[in-house]
Amino acid sequence: MPANRFNGHTDLGVGIGLRVPHYNHILTRKPVVDWFEIISENFMCDGGRPLHILDQILEQYRVVQHGVSMYFGSADPLNREHLNKLKRLVKRTKTPWLSDHLCWGSVDGRYTHDLLPMPYTHAAARVTARKVRQVQDFLEIPIAVENVSSYAEFHASEMTEWEFLSEVVEKADCGILLDVNNIYVSSKNHTFDPYDYLNNVPHHRVAQIHVAGHSKYEKYILDTHDHPVLNPVWKLYAHATRLVGDTATLLEWDDRIPSFHEVHREALKANQFRQSIREEKVAA
Repeated sequence: MPANRFNGHTDLGVGIGLRVPHYNHILTRKPVVDWFEIISENFMCDGGRPLHILDQILEQYRVVQHGVSMYFGSADPLNREHLNKLKRLVKRTKTPWLSDHLCWGSVDGRYTHDLLPMPYTHAAARVTARKVRQVQDFLEIPIAVENVSSYAEFHASEMTEWEFLSEVVEKADCGILLDVNNIYVSSKNHTFDPYDYLNNVPHHRVAQIHVAGHSKYEKYILDTHDHPVLNPVWKLYAHATRLVGDTATLLEWDDRIPSFHEVHREALKANQFRQSIREEKVAA
Protein backbone atom coordinates (compact mmCIF):
# COMPACT_ATOMS: atom_id res chain seq x y z
CA MET A 1 0.00 0.00 0.00
CA PRO A 2 1.60 3.30 -1.04
CA ALA A 3 2.48 5.85 1.59
CA ASN A 4 0.67 9.15 1.67
CA ARG A 5 2.60 12.40 1.53
CA PHE A 6 3.29 12.57 5.27
CA ASN A 7 3.47 8.87 5.97
CA GLY A 8 6.70 7.67 4.42
CA HIS A 9 7.10 4.99 7.06
CA THR A 10 4.51 2.31 6.34
CA ASP A 11 7.12 -0.22 7.47
CA LEU A 12 7.02 1.06 11.06
CA GLY A 13 4.10 -1.16 11.98
CA VAL A 14 2.87 -1.13 15.58
CA GLY A 15 4.75 0.42 18.50
CA ILE A 16 4.32 0.97 22.22
CA GLY A 17 5.36 3.71 24.60
CA LEU A 18 8.72 3.31 26.34
CA ARG A 19 7.87 3.31 30.06
CA VAL A 20 10.04 2.97 33.19
CA PRO A 21 8.44 -0.28 34.53
CA HIS A 22 9.47 -2.05 31.33
CA TYR A 23 13.08 -0.86 31.08
CA ASN A 24 14.63 -3.95 32.65
CA HIS A 25 12.54 -6.38 30.60
CA ILE A 26 13.38 -4.62 27.32
CA LEU A 27 17.10 -4.31 27.99
CA THR A 28 17.55 -7.88 29.25
CA ARG A 29 15.06 -9.81 27.10
CA LYS A 30 15.30 -7.69 23.93
CA PRO A 31 11.74 -8.42 22.75
CA VAL A 32 10.78 -7.98 19.11
CA VAL A 33 9.02 -4.61 18.91
CA ASP A 34 8.49 -2.58 15.74
CA TRP A 35 9.33 0.73 17.48
CA PHE A 36 9.08 2.70 20.70
CA GLU A 37 7.58 6.12 21.24
CA ILE A 38 9.31 8.25 23.87
CA ILE A 39 8.01 11.33 25.67
CA SER A 40 10.59 13.90 24.58
CA GLU A 41 10.52 15.85 27.84
CA ASN A 42 11.64 12.77 29.80
CA PHE A 43 14.96 12.76 27.93
CA MET A 44 15.74 16.47 27.41
CA CYS A 45 18.62 16.44 29.86
CA ASP A 46 22.43 16.60 29.65
CA GLY A 47 23.12 13.11 31.00
CA GLY A 48 22.26 10.65 33.74
CA ARG A 49 20.13 7.53 33.73
CA PRO A 50 17.48 8.70 31.21
CA LEU A 51 20.01 9.18 28.40
CA HIS A 52 21.95 6.07 29.45
CA ILE A 53 18.77 4.01 29.03
CA LEU A 54 17.80 5.79 25.82
CA ASP A 55 21.17 5.13 24.18
CA GLN A 56 20.81 1.42 24.94
CA ILE A 57 17.32 1.41 23.43
CA LEU A 58 18.58 3.23 20.33
CA GLU A 59 21.16 0.51 19.76
CA GLN A 60 18.34 -2.02 19.27
CA TYR A 61 15.17 -0.18 18.23
CA ARG A 62 13.71 2.64 16.20
CA VAL A 63 12.42 5.50 18.37
CA VAL A 64 9.83 8.17 17.57
CA GLN A 65 9.53 11.30 19.72
CA HIS A 66 6.23 12.55 21.15
CA GLY A 67 6.03 15.83 23.07
CA VAL A 68 3.63 17.05 25.75
CA SER A 69 4.61 20.68 26.34
CA MET A 70 5.02 22.54 23.05
CA TYR A 71 1.57 24.16 23.45
CA PHE A 72 1.26 25.24 19.83
CA GLY A 73 -2.01 27.00 20.66
CA SER A 74 -0.67 29.22 23.45
CA ALA A 75 -0.26 32.92 22.75
CA ASP A 76 3.20 32.91 24.38
CA PRO A 77 6.20 32.93 22.02
CA LEU A 78 8.09 29.69 21.55
CA ASN A 79 10.58 28.80 24.27
CA ARG A 80 14.01 28.87 22.58
CA GLU A 81 15.75 26.99 25.39
CA HIS A 82 13.19 24.21 25.07
CA LEU A 83 13.62 24.10 21.30
CA ASN A 84 17.42 23.92 21.55
CA LYS A 85 17.21 20.96 23.94
CA LEU A 86 14.63 19.32 21.72
CA LYS A 87 16.83 19.71 18.64
CA ARG A 88 19.73 18.02 20.43
CA LEU A 89 17.47 15.10 21.29
CA VAL A 90 16.11 14.92 17.74
CA LYS A 91 19.66 14.55 16.44
CA ARG A 92 20.37 11.85 19.04
CA THR A 93 17.30 9.73 18.29
CA LYS A 94 17.06 10.40 14.54
CA THR A 95 13.29 10.37 14.98
CA PRO A 96 11.59 10.35 11.55
CA TRP A 97 9.06 12.95 12.76
CA LEU A 98 8.08 14.73 15.95
CA SER A 99 4.55 14.90 17.34
CA ASP A 100 2.93 17.16 19.92
CA HIS A 101 -0.59 18.25 20.79
CA LEU A 102 -2.99 20.72 19.23
CA CYS A 103 -3.71 22.55 22.47
CA TRP A 104 -2.65 25.40 24.73
CA GLY A 105 -1.25 25.22 28.26
CA SER A 106 0.76 28.31 29.15
CA VAL A 107 0.09 31.99 29.88
CA ASP A 108 2.78 34.63 30.44
CA GLY A 109 5.44 31.99 31.06
CA ARG A 110 3.34 30.02 33.56
CA TYR A 111 2.68 26.41 32.58
CA THR A 112 -0.40 24.37 33.47
CA HIS A 113 1.21 21.05 32.51
CA ASP A 114 -2.11 20.11 30.98
CA LEU A 115 -3.39 19.72 27.42
CA LEU A 116 -6.15 22.33 27.28
CA PRO A 117 -8.63 22.46 24.37
CA MET A 118 -8.66 25.49 22.09
CA PRO A 119 -11.37 27.80 20.80
CA TYR A 120 -11.94 26.72 17.21
CA THR A 121 -11.56 30.11 15.56
CA HIS A 122 -9.81 31.22 12.38
CA ALA A 123 -7.60 33.57 14.39
CA ALA A 124 -6.47 30.75 16.69
CA ALA A 125 -5.80 28.55 13.67
CA ARG A 126 -3.52 31.21 12.12
CA VAL A 127 -1.50 31.69 15.33
CA THR A 128 -1.20 27.95 15.89
CA ALA A 129 -0.17 27.17 12.33
CA ARG A 130 2.50 29.88 12.39
CA LYS A 131 4.08 28.35 15.50
CA VAL A 132 3.98 24.84 14.02
CA ARG A 133 5.79 26.14 10.93
CA GLN A 134 8.42 27.83 13.09
CA VAL A 135 9.10 24.63 15.04
CA GLN A 136 9.21 22.55 11.87
CA ASP A 137 11.68 24.93 10.26
CA PHE A 138 13.89 25.07 13.37
CA LEU A 139 13.97 21.31 14.02
CA GLU A 140 14.25 20.44 10.31
CA ILE A 141 12.00 17.39 10.62
CA PRO A 142 8.28 16.86 9.91
CA ILE A 143 5.81 17.79 12.66
CA ALA A 144 2.55 15.93 13.33
CA VAL A 145 -0.04 17.57 15.59
CA GLU A 146 -2.32 15.42 17.75
CA ASN A 147 -6.00 16.02 18.44
CA VAL A 148 -6.65 16.04 22.20
CA SER A 149 -9.55 14.72 24.26
CA SER A 150 -11.70 17.51 25.68
CA TYR A 151 -14.24 18.07 28.42
CA ALA A 152 -15.30 21.68 27.75
CA GLU A 153 -16.14 23.78 24.71
CA PHE A 154 -15.76 27.47 23.91
CA HIS A 155 -18.75 29.63 22.91
CA ALA A 156 -16.37 31.57 20.67
CA SER A 157 -15.75 28.57 18.37
CA GLU A 158 -16.50 29.21 14.70
CA MET A 159 -16.16 25.65 13.41
CA THR A 160 -16.02 22.01 14.44
CA GLU A 161 -12.91 20.47 15.94
CA TRP A 162 -12.14 18.52 12.77
CA GLU A 163 -12.52 21.66 10.66
CA PHE A 164 -10.13 23.46 13.01
CA LEU A 165 -7.59 20.62 12.88
CA SER A 166 -7.84 20.59 9.09
CA GLU A 167 -7.32 24.35 8.83
CA VAL A 168 -4.30 24.31 11.14
CA VAL A 169 -2.47 21.50 9.33
CA GLU A 170 -3.18 22.94 5.89
CA LYS A 171 -1.90 26.38 6.92
CA ALA A 172 1.13 24.86 8.69
CA ASP A 173 1.73 22.28 5.95
CA CYS A 174 2.30 19.64 8.61
CA GLY A 175 1.08 16.15 9.46
CA ILE A 176 -1.54 14.75 11.84
CA LEU A 177 -1.15 12.35 14.72
CA LEU A 178 -4.69 10.98 14.65
CA ASP A 179 -5.71 9.79 18.13
CA VAL A 180 -8.87 7.75 17.56
CA ASN A 181 -9.41 7.24 21.29
CA ASN A 182 -9.41 11.00 21.82
CA ILE A 183 -11.92 11.38 19.01
CA TYR A 184 -14.19 8.82 20.65
CA VAL A 185 -13.86 10.42 24.11
CA SER A 186 -14.65 13.90 22.81
CA SER A 187 -17.52 12.64 20.65
CA LYS A 188 -19.25 11.23 23.72
CA ASN A 189 -18.52 14.29 25.85
CA HIS A 190 -19.75 16.72 23.17
CA THR A 191 -22.31 14.55 21.30
CA PHE A 192 -20.95 14.49 17.77
CA ASP A 193 -20.48 11.56 15.39
CA PRO A 194 -16.84 10.36 15.53
CA TYR A 195 -17.14 9.03 12.00
CA ASP A 196 -17.92 12.54 10.75
CA TYR A 197 -14.61 13.57 12.31
CA LEU A 198 -12.65 10.77 10.62
CA ASN A 199 -14.32 11.30 7.26
CA ASN A 200 -13.57 15.01 7.14
CA VAL A 201 -9.91 15.43 8.06
CA PRO A 202 -7.20 15.51 5.34
CA HIS A 203 -6.31 11.82 5.17
CA HIS A 204 -3.18 12.47 3.15
CA ARG A 205 -1.68 14.27 6.16
CA VAL A 206 -2.04 11.47 8.74
CA ALA A 207 1.46 10.36 9.75
CA GLN A 208 0.64 8.28 12.83
CA ILE A 209 -2.33 6.87 14.78
CA HIS A 210 -2.80 6.49 18.54
CA VAL A 211 -5.11 4.01 20.26
CA ALA A 212 -5.68 3.81 24.02
CA GLY A 213 -8.10 2.88 26.78
CA HIS A 214 -10.55 5.27 28.45
CA SER A 215 -12.84 5.25 31.49
CA LYS A 216 -16.60 5.80 31.51
CA TYR A 217 -18.30 7.84 34.20
CA GLU A 218 -21.93 8.79 34.66
CA LYS A 219 -21.82 12.06 32.73
CA TYR A 220 -18.56 11.97 30.80
CA ILE A 221 -15.71 9.82 29.50
CA LEU A 222 -12.12 10.35 30.63
CA ASP A 223 -8.99 9.64 28.59
CA THR A 224 -7.12 7.56 31.20
CA HIS A 225 -4.76 5.25 29.24
CA ASP A 226 -5.01 2.73 32.07
CA HIS A 227 -6.55 -0.39 30.53
CA PRO A 228 -7.08 -2.13 27.15
CA VAL A 229 -8.62 -0.44 24.13
CA LEU A 230 -12.41 -0.66 24.08
CA ASN A 231 -14.22 -2.16 21.11
CA PRO A 232 -15.75 1.10 19.74
CA VAL A 233 -12.24 2.57 19.55
CA TRP A 234 -10.95 -0.45 17.62
CA LYS A 235 -13.87 0.04 15.19
CA LEU A 236 -12.84 3.66 14.73
CA TYR A 237 -9.26 2.52 14.20
CA ALA A 238 -10.37 0.12 11.46
CA HIS A 239 -12.32 2.90 9.74
CA ALA A 240 -9.39 5.30 10.02
CA THR A 241 -7.06 2.72 8.49
CA ARG A 242 -9.42 2.30 5.54
CA LEU A 243 -9.28 6.04 4.98
CA VAL A 244 -5.60 6.83 5.54
CA GLY A 245 -3.86 3.59 4.55
CA ASP A 246 -1.26 1.54 6.37
CA THR A 247 -0.04 3.92 9.05
CA ALA A 248 2.37 3.70 12.00
CA THR A 249 0.21 2.87 15.04
CA LEU A 250 0.96 3.23 18.73
CA LEU A 251 -0.78 1.92 21.83
CA GLU A 252 -0.70 4.33 24.79
CA TRP A 253 -0.79 2.77 28.28
CA ASP A 254 0.38 5.26 30.91
CA ASP A 255 -1.28 4.39 34.23
CA ARG A 256 -1.72 1.13 36.14
CA ILE A 257 0.83 -0.22 33.68
CA PRO A 258 0.77 -4.05 33.49
CA SER A 259 3.54 -6.37 32.31
CA PHE A 260 5.38 -5.68 29.10
CA HIS A 261 3.79 -8.79 27.55
CA GLU A 262 0.27 -7.56 28.26
CA VAL A 263 0.90 -4.11 26.80
CA HIS A 264 2.62 -5.50 23.72
CA ARG A 265 -0.10 -8.10 23.17
CA GLU A 266 -2.76 -5.38 23.29
CA ALA A 267 -0.83 -3.23 20.82
CA LEU A 268 -0.45 -6.09 18.36
CA LYS A 269 -4.24 -6.40 18.06
CA ALA A 270 -3.90 -3.50 15.64
CA ASN A 271 -2.25 -5.89 13.15
CA GLN A 272 -5.50 -7.85 12.82
CA PHE A 273 -7.27 -4.73 11.57
CA ARG A 274 -4.36 -3.67 9.37
CA GLN A 275 -4.27 -7.10 7.69
CA SER A 276 -8.05 -7.14 7.25
CA ILE A 277 -7.97 -3.75 5.51
CA ARG A 278 -5.14 -4.92 3.23
CA GLU A 279 -7.20 -7.96 2.24
CA GLU A 280 -10.27 -5.78 1.60
CA LYS A 281 -8.28 -3.56 -0.75
CA VAL A 282 -6.82 -6.54 -2.62
CA ALA A 283 -10.29 -8.08 -3.01
CA ALA A 284 -11.66 -4.79 -4.30
